[in-house]
Amino acid sequence: MAGADSDVDRASTYRKMAIRTLLAFAAAVEGATGVALMVYPPIVTLMLLGEGVSGPGMVLGRVAGLALLSLAIACWPVRDPAGGTFPGHRAMLTYNLLVALYLLGLGIGGDSVGRLLWPAIILHALLTFFLVRQWFSNPGVAAQSNW
Repeated sequence: MAGADSDVDRASTYRKMAIRTLLAFAAAVEGATGVALMVYPPIVTLMLLGEGVSGPGMVLGRVAGLALLSLAIACWPVRDPAGGTFPGHRAMLTYNLLVALYLLGLGIGGDSVGRLLWPAIILHALLTFFLVRQWFSNPGVAAQSNW
Protein backbone atom coordinates (compact mmCIF):
# COMPACT_ATOMS: atom_id res chain seq x y z
CA MET A 1 0.00 0.00 0.00
CA ALA A 2 2.84 2.40 0.83
CA GLY A 3 4.36 1.77 -2.62
CA ALA A 4 1.12 2.80 -4.33
CA ASP A 5 1.03 6.06 -2.33
CA SER A 6 4.63 6.73 -3.30
CA ASP A 7 3.85 6.19 -7.00
CA VAL A 8 0.88 8.55 -6.75
CA ASP A 9 3.05 11.19 -5.05
CA ARG A 10 5.73 10.87 -7.74
CA ALA A 11 3.15 11.13 -10.52
CA SER A 12 1.60 14.18 -8.87
CA THR A 13 5.01 15.81 -8.43
CA TYR A 14 5.88 15.07 -12.07
CA ARG A 15 2.59 16.60 -13.26
CA LYS A 16 3.17 19.72 -11.16
CA MET A 17 6.70 20.10 -12.54
CA ALA A 18 5.43 19.62 -16.10
CA ILE A 19 2.71 22.24 -15.63
CA ARG A 20 5.20 24.69 -14.06
CA THR A 21 7.62 24.17 -16.94
CA LEU A 22 4.89 24.64 -19.54
CA LEU A 23 3.58 27.76 -17.79
CA ALA A 24 7.09 29.19 -17.52
CA PHE A 25 7.74 28.58 -21.23
CA ALA A 26 4.40 30.04 -22.33
CA ALA A 27 4.82 33.04 -20.02
CA ALA A 28 8.33 33.67 -21.34
CA VAL A 29 7.14 33.54 -24.97
CA GLU A 30 4.18 35.85 -24.33
CA GLY A 31 6.29 38.17 -22.19
CA ALA A 32 8.95 38.46 -24.90
CA THR A 33 6.27 39.15 -27.51
CA GLY A 34 4.75 41.77 -25.22
CA VAL A 35 8.11 43.50 -24.73
CA ALA A 36 8.72 43.45 -28.49
CA LEU A 37 5.29 45.01 -29.09
CA MET A 38 5.97 47.66 -26.46
CA VAL A 39 9.34 48.55 -27.97
CA TYR A 40 8.52 48.47 -31.71
CA PRO A 41 5.13 47.09 -32.84
CA PRO A 42 5.87 47.18 -36.61
CA ILE A 43 8.54 44.48 -36.37
CA VAL A 44 6.11 42.11 -34.66
CA THR A 45 3.30 42.75 -37.13
CA LEU A 46 5.72 42.52 -40.05
CA MET A 47 7.04 39.19 -38.83
CA LEU A 48 3.59 37.80 -37.98
CA LEU A 49 1.35 39.36 -40.62
CA GLY A 50 3.69 40.52 -43.37
CA GLU A 51 2.82 44.20 -42.88
CA GLY A 52 3.89 46.88 -40.45
CA VAL A 53 1.70 49.32 -38.56
CA SER A 54 1.82 53.07 -38.02
CA GLY A 55 -0.16 55.81 -36.33
CA PRO A 56 -2.92 54.47 -34.08
CA GLY A 57 -1.75 50.91 -34.77
CA MET A 58 1.48 51.74 -32.92
CA VAL A 59 -0.46 52.83 -29.84
CA LEU A 60 -2.75 49.80 -29.90
CA GLY A 61 0.24 47.52 -30.53
CA ARG A 62 1.96 48.88 -27.44
CA VAL A 63 -1.18 48.49 -25.32
CA ALA A 64 -1.43 44.89 -26.56
CA GLY A 65 2.22 44.46 -25.55
CA LEU A 66 1.42 45.69 -22.05
CA ALA A 67 -1.47 43.23 -21.85
CA LEU A 68 0.73 40.32 -22.97
CA LEU A 69 3.39 41.25 -20.43
CA SER A 70 0.73 41.35 -17.71
CA LEU A 71 -0.56 37.96 -18.81
CA ALA A 72 2.97 36.57 -18.65
CA ILE A 73 3.41 37.91 -15.12
CA ALA A 74 0.09 36.42 -14.02
CA CYS A 75 0.92 33.03 -15.51
CA TRP A 76 4.51 32.82 -14.26
CA PRO A 77 4.60 29.87 -11.87
CA VAL A 78 5.17 30.70 -8.23
CA ARG A 79 6.86 28.52 -5.62
CA ASP A 80 3.98 28.61 -3.20
CA PRO A 81 0.50 28.61 -4.79
CA ALA A 82 -0.83 30.12 -1.56
CA GLY A 83 1.62 33.01 -1.83
CA GLY A 84 -0.76 35.57 -0.38
CA THR A 85 -1.90 37.17 -3.61
CA PHE A 86 -3.87 36.19 -6.67
CA PRO A 87 -2.08 36.03 -10.03
CA GLY A 88 -4.96 37.97 -11.59
CA HIS A 89 -4.39 40.74 -9.07
CA ARG A 90 -0.72 40.98 -10.02
CA ALA A 91 -1.63 41.01 -13.72
CA MET A 92 -4.30 43.69 -13.37
CA LEU A 93 -2.04 45.83 -11.21
CA THR A 94 0.80 45.53 -13.72
CA TYR A 95 -1.42 46.18 -16.72
CA ASN A 96 -3.22 49.18 -15.27
CA LEU A 97 -0.04 50.79 -13.97
CA LEU A 98 1.81 50.36 -17.28
CA VAL A 99 -1.14 51.48 -19.42
CA ALA A 100 -1.76 54.52 -17.21
CA LEU A 101 1.89 55.55 -17.49
CA TYR A 102 2.04 54.92 -21.24
CA LEU A 103 -1.16 56.82 -21.96
CA LEU A 104 -0.02 59.63 -19.66
CA GLY A 105 3.16 59.90 -21.72
CA LEU A 106 1.05 60.13 -24.89
CA GLY A 107 -1.15 62.81 -23.33
CA ILE A 108 1.75 64.90 -22.08
CA GLY A 109 3.56 64.59 -25.40
CA GLY A 110 0.45 65.63 -27.30
CA ASP A 111 0.64 62.59 -29.61
CA SER A 112 -2.48 60.66 -30.53
CA VAL A 113 -4.79 62.59 -28.21
CA GLY A 114 -8.43 61.66 -28.68
CA ARG A 115 -11.54 62.49 -26.66
CA LEU A 116 -11.22 59.48 -24.37
CA LEU A 117 -7.45 59.60 -23.73
CA TRP A 118 -7.61 61.58 -20.48
CA PRO A 119 -10.64 59.70 -19.12
CA ALA A 120 -8.78 56.45 -19.92
CA ILE A 121 -5.70 57.73 -18.07
CA ILE A 122 -7.82 58.62 -15.05
CA LEU A 123 -9.63 55.27 -15.14
CA HIS A 124 -6.39 53.26 -15.28
CA ALA A 125 -4.77 55.44 -12.60
CA LEU A 126 -7.76 54.91 -10.29
CA LEU A 127 -7.77 51.18 -10.91
CA THR A 128 -4.03 51.12 -10.15
CA PHE A 129 -4.62 53.07 -6.94
CA PHE A 130 -7.37 50.71 -5.76
CA LEU A 131 -5.39 47.60 -6.70
CA VAL A 132 -2.33 48.88 -4.78
CA ARG A 133 -4.53 49.82 -1.84
CA GLN A 134 -6.05 46.34 -1.83
CA TRP A 135 -2.55 44.85 -2.04
CA PHE A 136 -1.45 46.64 1.14
CA SER A 137 -4.77 46.57 3.02
CA ASN A 138 -4.56 42.82 3.48
CA PRO A 139 -1.93 42.29 6.20
CA GLY A 140 0.89 40.10 5.05
CA VAL A 141 -0.06 40.02 1.37
CA ALA A 142 2.86 42.14 0.21
CA ALA A 143 5.23 40.31 2.55
CA GLN A 144 4.03 36.87 1.41
CA SER A 145 3.89 37.76 -2.26
CA ASN A 146 6.16 35.92 -4.66
CA TRP A 147 6.65 39.06 -6.73
